[in-house]
Amino acid sequence: MATQIGYLLPTRERVMEGRPEAAPLLDLAVRAEKLGFQSVWVGDSLLARPRHDPLTLLAAAAARTKRVTLGTAVFLPALRNPVVLAHQLATLDQISEGRLVLGAGIASDVPNIRAEFAAAGVPFEGRVGCMMEGLRLARALWTGQPVDWQGRWPVKDGVLGPTPYRAGGPPIWMAGSVRPALERAARHFDGWFANEADLARWSRQWAEVKEILRETGRDATRFVAAIYVTLAIDEDGTRANRRIDAFLEKYYGQPAAVMRKRQACYGGAAAGAAEYLAGFAAAGASHIIVRFAGEPEQQLEILTGLRAQLTGE
Repeated sequence: MATQIGYLLPTRERVMEGRPEAAPLLDLAVRAEKLGFQSVWVGDSLLARPRHDPLTLLAAAAARTKRVTLGTAVFLPALRNPVVLAHQLATLDQISEGRLVLGAGIASDVPNIRAEFAAAGVPFEGRVGCMMEGLRLARALWTGQPVDWQGRWPVKDGVLGPTPYRAGGPPIWMAGSVRPALERAARHFDGWFANEADLARWSRQWAEVKEILRETGRDATRFVAAIYVTLAIDEDGTRANRRIDAFLEKYYGQPAAVMRKRQACYGGAAAGAAEYLAGFAAAGASHIIVRFAGEPEQQLEILTGLRAQLTGE
């Protein structure tokens, strides 16, 4: 299957720039669809990295688009009540007529994210168990059958309506690059979502995921391997990499060198970008989600010209 290419909307960037208007973001979603991108994505944060609420923005994007998959890259389910979240996601899946994908994760252990969890009233140390139970409860509610649940959120004979457009609910792709995260993705969910700086390491992790899938009797050909990358396409490689460094430091409040060790980044000429992305595609990435360091309209156009080399179009 050809690798699919998605585009991450700059929700965080626009808030940081003091330009929080939603209409230009929705225009970018429509533009990406017209250019042939297969998916459009948004990130998630309450207070740590202020940005638009992802589910609300995706509902608007669903009304403006017809074909593209709409997803979160990535969402933090532990910050939400899962009964409320199940209802929101089911409604969003109905609005998009089954185009929703929930990319989900547990968040990094850094001070501002710990503070975000505290503000939401969620114990940070218990976030994994909270997320896993919450997603199990959401899936139970998505059946439309009466649910009795004894746990963090007691439910008695609860029936959710509407149920999602897609039977069973939206696919869930679990993010993470450590062994427990790979186990969670392969054993319980529909895909694995990585943001790994090194292709060789990503390839080893994907091999681990496939081995876990085999051990559990799951079909690896029906499981998604996705990678999230940051690009600055510019024939002047030095200028491109300076732009990435400035972007990472402003976005995360950490040194660029630290973030480059954690995240997939490429700055340089278009031909090099195509080669860089093709490496992940050849290693088995079925979906590549691209974030641009500046100039999204121009870089969308440039990447459109490269997409055929990755998708076979």
